[in-house]
Amino acid sequence: MKRVVITGMGCISPLGNHVDTLWAGLLKGDCAIDFIHSLDATDLPVKIAAEVKDFKAEDYGLDRSVIRHNDRYALYALAAATMAMRDSGLEVGRDVDSTRLGCAIGSGVGGIQTFCREHSSLLANGSRGVSPLFIPEMIANIASGNVAILFHAEGPNLPVVTACATGTHSVGEAYRMIREGRADAMITGGAEAAVCEIAISGFANSKALTTSDDPMAASLPFDARRKGFVIGEGAGIMILEDYDIARRRGAHIYAEVCGYGNSCDAYHYTAPRADAKSAANCIRWALEEAGYKEGEKMYINAHGTGTPLNDKAETLAIKQALGLEAAHRAVISSTKSMTGHMLGATGAIELIVCAKTLQEGKVAPTIHLDEPDPECDLDYTPHTARDFSPEITISNSFGFGGQNACVALRKI
Repeated sequence: MKRVVITGMGCISPLGNHVDTLWAGLLKGDCAIDFIHSLDATDLPVKIAAEVKDFKAEDYGLDRSVIRHNDRYALYALAAATMAMRDSGLEVGRDVDSTRLGCAIGSGVGGIQTFCREHSSLLANGSRGVSPLFIPEMIANIASGNVAILFHAEGPNLPVVTACATGTHSVGEAYRMIREGRADAMITGGAEAAVCEIAISGFANSKALTTSDDPMAASLPFDARRKGFVIGEGAGIMILEDYDIARRRGAHIYAEVCGYGNSCDAYHYTAPRADAKSAANCIRWALEEAGYKEGEKMYINAHGTGTPLNDKAETLAIKQALGLEAAHRAVISSTKSMTGHMLGATGAIELIVCAKTLQEGKVAPTIHLDEPDPECDLDYTPHTARDFSPEITISNSFGFGGQNACVALRKI
């Protein structure tokens, strides 16, 4: 089995459109949640979100026709991939053959903004009003396809769609591609742009979103006052590479991807299992593959959505997977307290956070954790960042349909 490392990272996020900006904001405890500005939310049941700000696709060298013919979620992915490839210094033809470079970029809901726009055109203008590019702009695999086109990645292409676990599953599957020798490098992550009327209404009507009208008291992971998540948007992209190739070309290595867990609750289409058995298995399998030994210093970027059921179940899953003593020693935080829940993008961005934690020895906090839930009694790093140098980090993601994902990283 090949060793797999991270050599490039890029992101578009509510806290900034660069990895360094995101990281600085997280360490300061900045909250990116605000009232919705991209649309008129007057008649919506929820009026706050964590939106991407100051995004201009042309700033990333994207062609005008590409900008015109892609949904916003795909533009986020293309921009983040451009940054990640530049960061890695990986050149197709020189460092990797095009047939050995692949993509695994997923999205939870895909081009939902395109869907809304074209549905409105159908109602107003009939069938002839629907764009011939409606389908290729809307489908959830098109970001992965268009990133492959941009970088001539002719190897494996696997756009994962597993709701809120999408970004983490994407990175995990990309890791397996390289580990098993099916690719030498992968462009991987997730992207989402679902801050729109129909998505907000659907999530709100299913009681998944918080109805708080205070942006500073809305995303409350592990807090007794939590009532739902805050919808966010963005993209996180990583370049994974065969360790031997990365070392040979002198690439900067952020971390080693060393473990991946994938399980299903097989229980309910939205609610997690109350006994947390399957989520615990997912975490345990990732740690076993990573060669985790009890006593190692661990940071966990929790799924931590701020929904009543998730946070309690995740706490239980961590305890079952690690054992009580190790679970209480682990340093944990939910960066969704600052970024909101970026759906299919969130797992990839949170793995970027894990890599930065390993690199810099600092843990981003869980802000607004003022009234800890007694059933969520682990160390969630409340309020402020702190110095901590983990030997291993894991990122948890759990999605509708009972989808569970966990990826482990180590220093190298």
